[in-house]
Amino acid sequence: MLSGLIGGLPLTQVIVRSSANIQSGGKTKILTIIHGLLLLFSVILISILLNKIPLSVLASILFVVGYKLAKPALFKEMYLLGWKQFTPFIVTVLGIIFTDLLIGISLGLMVGIVVILIKSFQNSHFLHIEDHSNGSHKIKMTLAEEVTFFNKEAILKELDSLPRESFLELDVRKTRYLDNDIIEILKDFSEKAKNRKININLISERGVQENPESFIQFFQLKPIKV
Repeated sequence: MLSGLIGGLPLTQVIVRSSANIQSGGKTKILTIIHGLLLLFSVILISILLNKIPLSVLASILFVVGYKLAKPALFKEMYLLGWKQFTPFIVTVLGIIFTDLLIGISLGLMVGIVVILIKSFQNSHFLHIEDHSNGSHKIKMTLAEEVTFFNKEAILKELDSLPRESFLELDVRKTRYLDNDIIEILKDFSEKAKNRKININLISERGVQENPESFIQFFQLKPIKV
């Protein structure tokens, strides 16, 4: 009832019956109403006939629907999507098989959160080396939309690996959230850059600023946030 009130697709309490509804072409909230009415009419009108259906027949129907829920093609499809999709999926399946439904889903959820954090750590920035002429290095670093303290180590490692006498373009135009820890890293790097003769161009929605004196003041002037 609550799902329907907020515009969701209400499903029956048993996942196999829900799957059967969807596989039969159900796409709207009316499917649950029709399902309930059919069950009600069957119990009222043909209850004697229902009791005569062999349990083996009902079991075979459950096997077929269950197979469609977890057929080998689905495992292959999830595997081809990459380990970030396959790992939470297989952990959920194994957890449900060897424990119970609630524990299996909880395990899959926790693994999924870890995968998201790893993905966020890896995708904090994009680095592009544009020019190697005359021994100079022109490097463009574009920060992601959201950069949190999870990305601190990756960005710090990238900045420390920049060669001497290089030119860095730091693009934050797409960044909507920048953690204070990252701002501190940029502040410390600006001091190191002077000693290593690294020029920094900070590109933001406010324009381009060369070798900003204070990254903290720059971002506090117009905080980058969601």
